[in-house]
Amino acid sequence: MKKFLAILAVAATMFAVDAKAQGSKELNAAKAALEKAQAAAESPKQNTKMATWMKYGETLVKAYDASIGNAWVGMSAQEYQVIAAGERPMAESQVTLGGEAMTKREYLTRNLYFDANGTLRVIELTKPLVEDALDKAVEAYAKAAELDPKGSKTKDIAAALQDINEKYTDEGYNAYSLGNLGKASILFEKAVKAAGTAPLSQLDTNSVYNAGLTAWHNLDFTRAQKFFQDCLSYKYYGNDGETYAKLADIADRLGDKNASKNYLTEGSQKFPESQSLLIGLINYYISSGEDTAQLFNLFAEAQKNEPDNASLFYVEGNARKKLGQNEEALAAYDKATQINPNYEWGYIGKGIQLYDMAVDLQDKASQEMDDAKYMALMGEFEKTLKGCIEPFEKAFEIVKDEDIKVNIAEYLKNACFRFRGESEEFQAKYDKYNGYAAK
Repeated sequence: MKKFLAILAVAATMFAVDAKAQGSKELNAAKAALEKAQAAAESPKQNTKMATWMKYGETLVKAYDASIGNAWVGMSAQEYQVIAAGERPMAESQVTLGGEAMTKREYLTRNLYFDANGTLRVIELTKPLVEDALDKAVEAYAKAAELDPKGSKTKDIAAALQDINEKYTDEGYNAYSLGNLGKASILFEKAVKAAGTAPLSQLDTNSVYNAGLTAWHNLDFTRAQKFFQDCLSYKYYGNDGETYAKLADIADRLGDKNASKNYLTEGSQKFPESQSLLIGLINYYISSGEDTAQLFNLFAEAQKNEPDNASLFYVEGNARKKLGQNEEALAAYDKATQINPNYEWGYIGKGIQLYDMAVDLQDKASQEMDDAKYMALMGEFEKTLKGCIEPFEKAFEIVKDEDIKVNIAEYLKNACFRFRGESEEFQAKYDKYNGYAAK
């Protein structure tokens, strides 16, 4: 437990915004309530009571809420106007956040960012009524729990800490959206602490991961490594083992190639379908000069353990394609569709492989000065390009996702364009897929 003198030593500095300057009844009311609760927490007669610290924690959270105008991400501009009781912004401008146009409205203590649909997307706290209000509230509730040996208020304290955890999480996402990655990482770490404080005593693994991820984006690799290692200890691996991929990347950046390889290998054994881990392993073997046979030994082991998992052969095909093993890649894609004739990615993988091979042949032909060699290359080009049509058409029949279907149609349109003069069949195919790709 931190020394609670830190909570109380704020009398002269805790109010970052002068109430007279803001002219807000709600802010003034929150300030007055907090001054009263603080006085009680400083009083030797009252600061040994659980209720005193409960009240102090409550007023700190209310001061925080007053600073953000009781707004929440996802509310509409109309809802905010009702809650804000007609409070008008001091300024309004058009900005871009993350490539998206937003309307920024500046108030005395916060900036609010609304998207084109009038939905509040980001809250930026600029002049909090109380500095570190949520930190102090966590400590106040922890003190209340210490003074509640019978646990009469355990449920209420835990709920308050959960609320603070959620506020910190929201603040973390807001900071991330504003591009303040270092601050976001700290806020996610504070969310972890709030959740872990007794009597809530919960492990917020999502915030642990986000603290690491934002630190990684901020190029603070030592900090990121700590949180991702914590994730592993909690058996929290992220989507498709992304925790392993990030730790491997960090180890590589910090010069520990062996640790990077170990993270990639262990992660791939647990998550054999992870593209991040696969690409990391491929890049490792290519850059290190080690025998890539070991990579395919890993695939073989995974395929042995799950012989009916078509996706494992699709992923092997992708690996072999990246390594320039074209025929082996095609064989792996074929194996995927043999295992599961309705596995669309096997057909898509084969179609893309043949299409890319055809493009390479066309490029070679365009640079060939010998007529006979040119004609041979063009003949091989046309044969390979025609070969991609059948697997793409099979994928087109199976795929349900509309965006993927449109992308397949684009490939088919381009391939059939080359042969539309040969027959009415190719012309019809071209017309069909050209129309679909244009949707």
